[in-house]
Amino acid sequence: MSDDTPSDSLRKAALEYHQFPRPGKLEIRATKPLANGRDLARAYSPGVAEACLEIKRDPGTARDYTTRGNLVGVVTNGTAVLGLGNIGALASKPVMEGKAVLFKKFANIDCFDIELNEPDPVKLAEIVCALEPTFGAINLEDIKAPDCFVVEEICRQRMNIPVFHDDQHGTAIVVGAGITNALKIARKNFADVKVVSTGGGAAGIACLNMLLKLGVRRENVFLCDLAGLVYNGRTADMTDQKAAYAQGDAPRTLDDVIAGADVFLGLSGPGVLTPAMVGRMADVPIIFALANPSPEIDPAAARAVNPRAIIATGRSDFPNQVNNVLCFPFIFRGALDAGATTINDEMKIACIEGIAAMARATTSAEAAAAYQGEQLTFGPEYLIPKPFDPRLMGVVASAVARAAGETGVATRPIADMDAYKRQLDASVFKSALIMRPVFAAARAVSRRIVFAEGEDERVLRTAQAIMEDTTEVPILIGRPDVIVARCERAGLDIRPDTHFEVVNPESDSRYRDYWGTYHEIMARKGVTPDLARAVMRTNTTAIGAVMVQRNEADSLICGTFGQYLWHLNYIQQILGTAAMQPVAALSLMILESDTLFIADTQVHEEPTPQQIADTVIGAARHIRRFGVEPRIALCSHSQFGNLDSNSGRRMRAAMDILHGTPRDFAFEGEMHIDSALDVDLRARIFPGAHLDGPANCLVFANADAASGVRNILKMKGNALEVGPILMGMGNRAHIVTPSITARGLLNMSAIAGTPVAHYG
Repeated sequence: MSDDTPSDSLRKAALEYHQFPRPGKLEIRATKPLANGRDLARAYSPGVAEACLEIKRDPGTARDYTTRGNLVGVVTNGTAVLGLGNIGALASKPVMEGKAVLFKKFANIDCFDIELNEPDPVKLAEIVCALEPTFGAINLEDIKAPDCFVVEEICRQRMNIPVFHDDQHGTAIVVGAGITNALKIARKNFADVKVVSTGGGAAGIACLNMLLKLGVRRENVFLCDLAGLVYNGRTADMTDQKAAYAQGDAPRTLDDVIAGADVFLGLSGPGVLTPAMVGRMADVPIIFALANPSPEIDPAAARAVNPRAIIATGRSDFPNQVNNVLCFPFIFRGALDAGATTINDEMKIACIEGIAAMARATTSAEAAAAYQGEQLTFGPEYLIPKPFDPRLMGVVASAVARAAGETGVATRPIADMDAYKRQLDASVFKSALIMRPVFAAARAVSRRIVFAEGEDERVLRTAQAIMEDTTEVPILIGRPDVIVARCERAGLDIRPDTHFEVVNPESDSRYRDYWGTYHEIMARKGVTPDLARAVMRTNTTAIGAVMVQRNEADSLICGTFGQYLWHLNYIQQILGTAAMQPVAALSLMILESDTLFIADTQVHEEPTPQQIADTVIGAARHIRRFGVEPRIALCSHSQFGNLDSNSGRRMRAAMDILHGTPRDFAFEGEMHIDSALDVDLRARIFPGAHLDGPANCLVFANADAASGVRNILKMKGNALEVGPILMGMGNRAHIVTPSITARGLLNMSAIAGTPVAHYG
């Protein structure tokens, strides 16, 4: 048994994280091929001279020929690092590398971290200004006050790119968004509230400056620090920035001025705000205790005095964490894309408004999945979104870019803001771009989609999104009281019978009709009336299939739990006909830079040649639904007849069937996967192949191979799956897998929501 304390374990884990498998958190990767002499001649001498001359002729083309338009410099001198203080430039490097990682993770912005041994603020500013040719923007970080004010002001005056001190403005933006929503809950206005703040450092001053811009009156702000209230005539530990908030001409303490305060803003240290002080604040006090790691007051202690207190901290283990990552990646994303020359107040306020509005809207399914077990419903414990909410990119960056254009600081103003936001969303939701034609077709009609597992939170979130993004009508099978409770817990504002129809398996007026229909279909297959009644009470997949069969729904989606073939059995029983039988399951795998279709992943364990041919034909039809021209490879361990294996024989027979009728799509086989995807390799092995370019669909000779490739791409290739799409059932039913997300269900609902006539 280890004798390590939790702090020892954390220390070891953190050091190992930074050291292994290679030191640090960043690396540089080439984005262009450098495999031969021709590549080298273009990347460096002599070809690179052409790019240099173009930039000399027109400096604006640096964005076209270099990474500058997507490159931020994170610059520090290490004089105020997190809660560690003045640890120096070198010791600050892990923090700056971490900041660069956050830029890349949340907004796909490339960064260089730059740590400078320069304590003099003027000289530091001069060094930063000299870096302008390298970067599209500068993020100043962890520079002590008041030096940070000097550095930022000089850089903003001299540089023609955005310069943003995140410790100041990032904190101020997130605080502004949080207090905006807190005031809405408390039914108070900025102009009327009394604000008491502790801490006169960079973040504290920036937060107060922002609150004034949001409407707080200067005379209602009381700033305290270790020396007490900032007042006119005070000389101890004063700066010009503090002096701007002087109140009166006599010394007072925090205890003296806290009475009647509506808002306490703490950026100081632990224990500064006492429970007794909370008791003298206004009704429904707003307490932002942001000192880390220990806040100015423990939230439990504050609520013990006033249960109505609205509280935020800087810690992730309490509700309402004020975290700059909600802001800085996206404000830089919007500024870079608009070619902004600065980040002005209007852009910051647009950021505040976007963040605040997001918290008031329905929580995203992705955020809910990342923060399982937490209440993410707008209210006292959910004032601001969570950092992993993927909507931040589209909402915040587009608001910032719009404000840059409207205020005249954008050198490349965004002409079509809606298209820009869709582009941002697509960069986060990888499925968004390829799914666009499917959603467009789904919006053109109104289809009734029945979800067999209607009580599942993923289904509930999908139902909310369906009504926001499509014209489809969701029908949920489940117990209404359970659905209501789970909607409330998830912060969803949809309700049964108001926003969607519910079929209650325990009590529904249609029960007699449903079991009668099922018995009529299955009477000669050994199903008795009693068994039919039992199935219609317990089997939601069968209920959904009966609804489709009776034309009470247009399509069924099931499979969020349970085995695929179990669901398929009931679908085939109830909806199968001589002309409509399951052909195969097709999965769309969305990779980082490409897409790949895989079949048959579920239906036939060892398909016959005819079933393989039908799979190829069906896949070609479905691939075109996504606006993609099919290039299908029939994959086997045998390659162009070089093995007399079972899979090779079946694939060759399927090729004969396919060649028996003219086809309007490209296909080839049998071949290895590498030959399917590597054009040069295929040309060497089989120069006469009837397939141009890499295959975008792989059809396998058994389900093990298809499912294995699908799962490897998901787990190791970070692929997002759309599907499985059940082919051959006229779009009347689709069976998903238990690992599907709410976004995956939304994608499947769009596929189910498109009539066959739209793609066949």
